[in-house]
Amino acid sequence: RDVDRIAADPQAFDGIDIRYVMSHLACVDEPEHPANEKQRLAFEQLRKMLPAAPASLTNSSGIFLGPSFHYDLARPGAALYGINPTPAKSNPMLPVVRLQAKVAQTRSVEKGAGVGYGHTYHAQGPLRLATISFGYADGWQRRAASAAWFEGVRLPFVGRVSMDSIILDISALPAGRLREGDLVELLGPSQSVDDAAGHAGTIGYEILTSLGPRFHRRYVGG
Repeated sequence: RDVDRIAADPQAFDGIDIRYVMSHLACVDEPEHPANEKQRLAFEQLRKMLPAAPASLTNSSGIFLGPSFHYDLARPGAALYGINPTPAKSNPMLPVVRLQAKVAQTRSVEKGAGVGYGHTYHAQGPLRLATISFGYADGWQRRAASAAWFEGVRLPFVGRVSMDSIILDISALPAGRLREGDLVELLGPSQSVDDAAGHAGTIGYEILTSLGPRFHRRYVGG
């Protein structure tokens, strides 16, 4: 093993200022997985073979495995963005990311009208629609969450997600309530990062790291 080889070399760390001995849990998203404790015990054994230094093992989910995993430094990542670090349990974190898109236009269509590329959706009756300036070129996966929100009202996607636009059914809102230039919510209090990930069959990490540079980013507090 690498640690055995390094530990046997008295000059291996000459000139090196060791600040931390670190590892990373492989199965931490499954709290009951036996690999978690097995890895902790291996880490405990191997760090004793190395020069004395503070230790770090846990990421966001590892923090919730208990004090024996904490050591000297925890490394929360996704949890800082409100992603649930305790899968299958209620999220102990508050939502801190909000993603909004601007309405480019609104219009009404009649029953039977085809919507979007390929006309994969046909209006079942008269509809009021809004087009938002947001699409898969911005990193929003075509299979991700299928609705936006405005003032707590769910506005389902209709038709396909396009490169630079998505069409919403806004019929649930009073006529004229949503206008060109208004912002609708894709991520936020009404729809969490984990909600969007669930629709896409992926994890919250992928949703956030996929978002592209075209968004205007505003950092509040911190």
